Amino acid sequence: MNEFFKDKRVFVTGCCGTIGLELVRQLLEVYQAGEFSGLDNNESELFFLEQSFAQYPNARFTLGDVRDRDKLVRCMRKMDIVFHAAAFKHVILCERSPFEAVQTNIVGLQNIIYAAYENSLEKVIFTSSDKAVNPTSVMGTSKLMGERLMTAANSNQRGDGPVFASTRFGNVLGSRGSVVPIFKEQIRRGGPVTLTHPDMTRFIMSVSEAVKLVIDSHSQAKGGEVFITKMPVLRIKDLAEVMIKILAPHFGHDPQKIEIKEIGVKPGEKMYEELMSHEETRRAWELKDYFVVQPAFRSMYRKIEYDYSNIVSKTVDRPYISSDEPTMTQEQIEEFFVKYKLLDLPSEISKHPDERYWP
Repeated sequence: MNEFFKDKRVFVTGCCGTIGLELVRQLLEVYQAGEFSGLDNNESELFFLEQSFAQYPNARFTLGDVRDRDKLVRCMRKMDIVFHAAAFKHVILCERSPFEAVQTNIVGLQNIIYAAYENSLEKVIFTSSDKAVNPTSVMGTSKLMGERLMTAANSNQRGDGPVFASTRFGNVLGSRGSVVPIFKEQIRRGGPVTLTHPDMTRFIMSVSEAVKLVIDSHSQAKGGEVFITKMPVLRIKDLAEVMIKILAPHFGHDPQKIEIKEIGVKPGEKMYEELMSHEETRRAWELKDYFVVQPAFRSMYRKIEYDYSNIVSKTVDRPYISSDEPTMTQEQIEEFFVKYKLLDLPSEISKHPDERYWP
């Protein structure tokens, strides 16, 4: 796989986001892409990103928006592979401005599909979310629609053309706006650490691990599938207790005196996460690192042979839900933090907020 990208031109949207930035790093440093192009609408972050990778003459970064179809057509000219990571992801902001979410997460994705057709790309991989399964929010619904658009693009395609597929995964620990930096800042201030519910469970993964699997899934994609990354599960209360144990002494606090305050489940928030629904199990195969859900509506104009390496089973008999999976022990959570360096302490005072805004 590492050698594969050396002869490829790769385009990444949302290259300044948590997933996009790690895609940039791995595609340039690990997979050594022959040519790399990144797009983002965050001018300042794009400027700093370009400086960070200035030593790569084969990399270029462009200021633009996935809402601009003509810009995408130009940027994707001569490209081979697209990883589409640009999206609005914050639930409450999408809830308050649903049309903005539609414009970026749905119309923007359709623009990617159009530009891929126009430029006869090889593959387009869309990064989806657990929130697309039985969605309770605008953001989740927009991600589900994105998956449907990818499947439809594949099934409606005549002759040769791009392979369209989606990847779906849960929480990336340490990403901006996630619970880890929020808990970290609360502990730095001496507490309390706010917990929505002690029994809430979540699928978790490090950003480096999630992106590696996104890149690797590209080689398996045949067309129209959703690749669901297998992920460990933790209870949010265990996460909070482990972080207090590790971090409180570094900030000069007694772990025993850091209060955990239960504040209740937020509107639209689930007690558990779903990565694969019961309906999808009928079309799912289990691979070593993924479940792959094959499209309900197959290609109308091409016969696609769905076959994969590392098949564990061609039968999946239950949905993939965090409440049904074994949870990590606190010792395993601590090992996870150490392995992926998720709690490295910066020398400067943190500027991350210590709470989420929920009106």
